[in-house]
Amino acid sequence: MAKKLEITLTRSVIGRIESQRQTVQALGLKKINQSVVREDTPAVRGMVDKVSHLVSVKEV
Repeated sequence: MAKKLEITLTRSVIGRIESQRQTVQALGLKKINQSVVREDTPAVRGMVDKVSHLVSVKEV
């Protein structure tokens, strides 16, 4: 069974650079405290690393 990640937006994207805003949007997050579940792939891990200061991650 493939592992999944629960990604939660914990900080605002206001005042962040455009590439970080687009990364958060690409993960499917729009509001603070919103969570999404994504497959644990290298691409998703890379996006999470890029905005690690804005999100929290939990393995499901």
